[in-house]
Amino acid sequence: MIPSNPVRIRLPLFVSIVLIATSVMAQSPPKYDRATETTVKGIVGELKLVPPTGSNPIAYLVTKTGPDKERDLIDIFLCPKKFLDQMGITFKPDEEIEIKGSKVKQAGSDLILAREMVKAGETLTFRFEDGKPVW
Repeated sequence: MIPSNPVRIRLPLFVSIVLIATSVMAQSPPKYDRATETTVKGIVGELKLVPPTGSNPIAYLVTKTGPDKERDLIDIFLCPKKFLDQMGITFKPDEEIEIKGSKVKQAGSDLILAREMVKAGETLTFRFEDGKPVW
């Protein structure tokens, strides 16, 4: 039997998505590990904020890497959005960047915790060499 009210079908799906997102965000943030430090060259895809609205969002950069930049994407954890704003850092789509950071797992996905970034010939520092945040 097909339910006559499609809202009832979507409500459980919406609740599931909210619960999953909440549990992922409630996890403790990954720790910087110098043993997994790597350097990645790529181009800016998109700047994402988590949460997208509200106070204290965290900035992630979706970076296109590899020979097939349309498919090879990696998330780069930068810093709180407030720090980007204070430093006057902005990103343009398809801008070339080089990121040095610790490759970690978060919610089953690869993520790089940025320590330094070279952008337009300028080096931006997000973490000290020991991995502690600059902000």
